[in-house]
Order: sequence, then structure tokens, then C-alpha cells
Amino acid sequence: MVIVYVLIGLAVLAAFGALHWYVWRRLVRDTTRGPGLGRRAGTAAIVAGPVLMFAAVATERAGAPFWLQQVLGWPGFLWMALSLYLLLALAAAELLRPLVRRLTERGATAAAVRETVPVPAGAAGRPEPAHRVAPEESEEPRKTDGPSRRLFVSRVVGGAAAAAAVGTVGYGAYGVLRGPSVKRVTVPLAKLPRSAHGFRIAVVSDIHLGPLLGRDFCQRVVDTINATQPDLIAVVGDLVDGSVKDLGPAAAPLARLSARHGSYFVTGNHEYYSGAEQWVREVRELGLHPLENARTELTGFDLAGVNDVQGESEGQGPDFAKALGDRDPARACVLLAHQPVQIHEAVRHGVDLQLSGHTHGGQLWPGNYVAELANPTVAGLERYGDTQLYVSRGAGAWGPPVRVGAPSDITVVELASREA
Repeated sequence: MVIVYVLIGLAVLAAFGALHWYVWRRLVRDTTRGPGLGRRAGTAAIVAGPVLMFAAVATERAGAPFWLQQVLGWPGFLWMALSLYLLLALAAAELLRPLVRRLTERGATAAAVRETVPVPAGAAGRPEPAHRVAPEESEEPRKTDGPSRRLFVSRVVGGAAAAAAVGTVGYGAYGVLRGPSVKRVTVPLAKLPRSAHGFRIAVVSDIHLGPLLGRDFCQRVVDTINATQPDLIAVVGDLVDGSVKDLGPAAAPLARLSARHGSYFVTGNHEYYSGAEQWVREVRELGLHPLENARTELTGFDLAGVNDVQGESEGQGPDFAKALGDRDPARACVLLAHQPVQIHEAVRHGVDLQLSGHTHGGQLWPGNYVAELANPTVAGLERYGDTQLYVSRGAGAWGPPVRVGAPSDITVVELASREA
């Protein structure tokens, strides 16, 4: 088994190296003349990028000193996103390369023809310039230098691809750092009484406080949630990527969350990578109510929460029977569960609405297509039998602090009674 993992690892590294060689060839070798300063600088950048990326991942996974994670995280994880879009942009540019080459050749041929066509002496009342050749002495249009034309085409195509990739990643990073926007969705529940009609739940998931997204980001999230004036706040997992020791100060603004019926929290898979028990205690001290396979009765409906499936590795997995087994089935039930795949158990236990996150909506296009393979719903509201599932794209980002095609959000879910 170990040999299999080693072979898989070597295959992945070989593929990764081949892709970076392709990026180097198109952006560095094909756009420079010989081993000059430009080629050396470009080569150094494309070698340093993946080295920093692997270092950033390794230091985070190994629990290295937090300052080192911060130093390596920005360049390393940004390169992760940039290399993806450089590759996609260069692949798309291969389709445009023949067109650019053809246009360049036409322009060069037209210029050569203009140089060889004589100007008639009497056409403008001026003698024919001495450098013009007579018609009978005219030569074939002179072709431009082939290598120079190839260099020009490579610079145009490579420059356009690089600009597109840098612009995409830059805008995606700006979208994350400025904080999530607010979405609003109305969900009718058949069992919801008239008294609970219009009850508003602010759903936030995947904040991912860590080496890159810290206290200031957390404060922006808290301010955005409080501005919606919700009746209840649901934090549905993946709050952090790191220990309470390192990220306790970053999470401190959560103490200022404000809702009439309080704030509730369930674990995500990243809590179990970061010390779930310590974080459950920490969020409780910050004023949130952890729902660890538990339920509370609110006016008009039950609110339940289950642990994330990653907790099974620590004997703390989801227990739907404990959370829902003895409830009154005549009452509406809203379940907080980090991963959308937990919807199947929710259906079996008669849940009316499950609120989840985890997917980030794919975070980096075309990652949404990959996310669809592992999740029943990637983002938005869908129905499974008598149970509805709402999946938030999340407020933060994991790995690269970048989102493309999957903007971050905080969702205000308004419950609607059919009796209203």
C-alpha cells in the first residue's frame, strides 16, 4: 500500500512539473532572446512559486509557528490560484495563436509590398524618389524575419494570457478581502405556524479564520451579519484553520454577534483539524451556543445541530438519533449540518430544512464541477423529498484567499408559513 501511495505521489509531482514547464516555456522561453536577465528572472519566479506553495501547505498542515504560516501563506497560496489561471489562459491562448500569427504575417506582407511599389513621377507633380525601383526592376515582396515574428506573436499571446490570469486572481482576492455580500431567500415550511412566519436566520459558513484571514476579516463578517438584524444566527462550520492559541484573538469579534434568539454553532471538518473540543469551548465563551448532536425548541419550530462527519475519526461524529430521535414530528425542524451530504440522514429523520456550507460554491472556477461530484447540492436551495436543503457559498476562503465564479455570501433565510 505504501508503494502505491508513493507511485501516486510521484505521478502527481510529475504532472505538476510538466504543467509548470509548459507555463515556463510559453511565458519565459518563447518570449525572451537567449539567457538574459529577463529569462533568468522569469525562470526564478516560476521555480519559486511552486516551492512557496508547497511550503505554505506544509507549514499549515504541520502546525509550524503561526508567523511562518503567515509569511509563506500569501505568496504560496496566491501562486496556487495564479498557476491555475495561467494554465487555463495559456491553454485558451493556443487557440488564438494561429490567428495572431496569420494577422502578423498579413501585416508584414502588406508592409513589404508598400516598400516595393513605385510612385509614378507625375502622380503628384513631383519627381520619382531615387530610392524607388522601376516597375521592370521590382522584386518579390521581402519577407520579414521569421524568428522576430515568432517572438512578437509569443509576446502578444503570452502577455495577454498573463494579464488575464493576474487580473482574474487579483479581482478574486479583492472579492474575498472586502467581505461577503448578503443574499436573501424565502423558504416556506409546511409545518411552520403563523406565529413564526417571517422568522429570519442569518446563515454563515466557512469563514476560515487562519494565517491569511484574521481579526479584521472576522469583524467585517460580524458587522455584515449584525446589519441584517436577524432573529437568529447560524454558524454552520469551518470557522477556523488553526488552534485557539493562534486564532483566539482573530475570533474575538464573534462575541459581538447580535440576534434576538441568539447565535448557534456546529462543527465543520476543519474544526477537527484544528482542535474541535477547544474551539467548542471557545465559541461558548464568546456567547455562541454549540449544538453538538443536540436540539433546542424555539417559538414555532425546533432548531437542531449535528457534528460534522469528520468527527467520526475522533468518536464525535454526527448522531441524528440523539439530536432528533425524541422530537415532536408535528413541529417544523431546521437542522444545522456542515456538509450537504448529510441531507440523506436529514430526510430519513423528517427534517424540514437543512442549512449547510462546506462547498464554497466551488470557490475557484471550474472547481464547481469538481464539487458537484462530491456534493448533492453545491450552492442554493434544493428539495429532497419533503426536506429542503440550503447550501451557502461561505464567507471566507480556504487555501488561496481568492474566489472566481463563486462569490462569498451570508444568507438571510426567511421562514414562511403557509398559514400566513
